Amino acid sequence: MQMQSPRIIQGGMGVAVSSWRLARAVSLRGQLGVVSGTAIDTVIARRLQMGDPGGHLREAFDAFPVREVATRVWERYFVQGGKPADAPFKSKPVATVEMSSALLDLVVISNFAEVFLAKAKHAGQVGINLLEKVQLPNLASLFGAMLAKVDVVLMGAGIPRAIPAILDRFAAGEPAEMKLDVAGKLPGEEFYSRFDPRRYLGDAISNLKRPQFFAIVSSSTLAMTLARKSAGKVDGFVVEGSTAGGHNAPPRGPLTLDANGEPVYGLRDSPDLEQIRALGLPFWLGGSYGDSFKLEKAEALGANGIQVGTAFAFCEESGLAPALKESVLAASRDGRVKVFTDPYASPTGFPFKVLQMPGTASEFEVVAARERICDLGYLRQCYRQPDGNVGYRCAGEPLDDFLRKGGTEAETHGRKCICNGLLSAIDYGQVRRNGELEPSLVTAGDDAGQVHRFLRPGQTSYSADDVLDCLLGIASPAVP
Repeated sequence: MQMQSPRIIQGGMGVAVSSWRLARAVSLRGQLGVVSGTAIDTVIARRLQMGDPGGHLREAFDAFPVREVATRVWERYFVQGGKPADAPFKSKPVATVEMSSALLDLVVISNFAEVFLAKAKHAGQVGINLLEKVQLPNLASLFGAMLAKVDVVLMGAGIPRAIPAILDRFAAGEPAEMKLDVAGKLPGEEFYSRFDPRRYLGDAISNLKRPQFFAIVSSSTLAMTLARKSAGKVDGFVVEGSTAGGHNAPPRGPLTLDANGEPVYGLRDSPDLEQIRALGLPFWLGGSYGDSFKLEKAEALGANGIQVGTAFAFCEESGLAPALKESVLAASRDGRVKVFTDPYASPTGFPFKVLQMPGTASEFEVVAARERICDLGYLRQCYRQPDGNVGYRCAGEPLDDFLRKGGTEAETHGRKCICNGLLSAIDYGQVRRNGELEPSLVTAGDDAGQVHRFLRPGQTSYSADDVLDCLLGIASPAVP
C-alpha cells in the first residue's frame, strides 16, 4: 500500500539524536518520523549497560521474532540497575566484512528495537536513516529495520545505487550483497559484504514489507543517475543543501576554502530542481528549511515538502544530552551560535558541520589532549592488503598504526573522532582508562542559531509538537 506523502520529513541526525521518541512524536502527527541507524548497535549495547531506563528495550526485545537472539544480546550487555557512572562501557565487536555472529545479532536487533519503539501503538509512518559510507553494517541494519516493518529507508553520504534491489531481495527472503569501496583494489577486483536472511533467521523472515527508498542527494545529476541506473526502484529524493547538519557533499571541482577555512560552494553546487521534477518522483528539500515560509516555498517549487533536522535536534524528544540542548538554546537566544563547516574533521573526507561549543571537540585544545584511538570503527576505510585480504584504517586512529596500513600523515591533519564524539553528545560517551570522559562533538545545520524561535513564552525548552506547529503554520514562531 502506498504511504500518504508527508509534508515534513524529520531528519535522521547524528547518533541517536533522531531517537525513537522523536520519530514517534513526529509520526503521531502524520509526518515522517525518522530514527538514525548509524552506530545504533553501540547505542543499544550501552543503553542496556545503563540498565534499560524505562524498560523500553525489554519490550522491544520481547517482540523480536527469535527469542534466542534476543536472549543472547540481553545477557551479554544488560546490567541490572546500570553500570557505575565512572565505569567504562563494555566493548563490542567492530564491523568487518565477515562479521562475527555476536555483532550480527547486536546489529540486527538494535535496528529492530529502535524502529519497533518508534512505531509502537500507532499507525504513523516511520523511516530509518543510514549512511552509504558506513557500509559494513548496512545489510544487517536494513534487515533488522525491515523486521520491525520500517516504512521508509533514507540514505545519503555516498551513491546508494544498490540499496533498492537489496530491499527487494530481503522482502522476498532472498540473500543480498553489497559492493564495498576498497582502496587499492586491483583492476577487475571486487569485494562484497553479504547477508542471507533465511540462513540467519529461517522462517522468521517471511512476509517482510518492502519499505520505500528515498535517496538523499545534493545534485540533480546524482538524482538522475539513481533514478535511471539503480538496481531496483528509487521511490523519492531528499535534496539536501550544504547548510544541512552532519556530512555535506563536497563542493564540485577543486576544494577552495574561504577566509574562515570553510569550503566554498557556488552555483554549480545548486541542484537543478527542474531536472529533478522531470524525473516524476516525489522529492523534499532540506538544509535550512525550518519554517513555514520555506515549506510553502518548497511546495511552490514542486516539492512534496521539506526535510527538517536542526529544529528537531534541540527539542525535548531528541537524544541530544539535555545539558547541550540547554547550552545551545541559551546561545541561540543571545546570538552566540556558530556552526563551522569543517573540511577535515571527518575521516570520510566529506565536509562535516561542527557546532562550536566550549569544552567539546570543536576546540583544538580538546582534540589535541585526547588520546588518538579508533575503537568503534564506523568510518574506517577498507583497503586492500598485500595478501589480497581487506584491511581497515581510520585517519583518526594512532598515527603509527595508520601509516603502517598505508595511510599518509597528510590524511590525518585536522581529523576528529566523530564516532566517539557523537556518542558523548547523547550522554553515552566512553570513560577512558585515565578516568576522563570522551569529549562531545555536536553537529547541526547553519540555522542552529534560530532554534530559540520554537520556545513558547516563559518556556526554557520546546517539543517536537512545537516545531511541527510552527512548520505547519498552526502557531507563529517566537519573536527573536
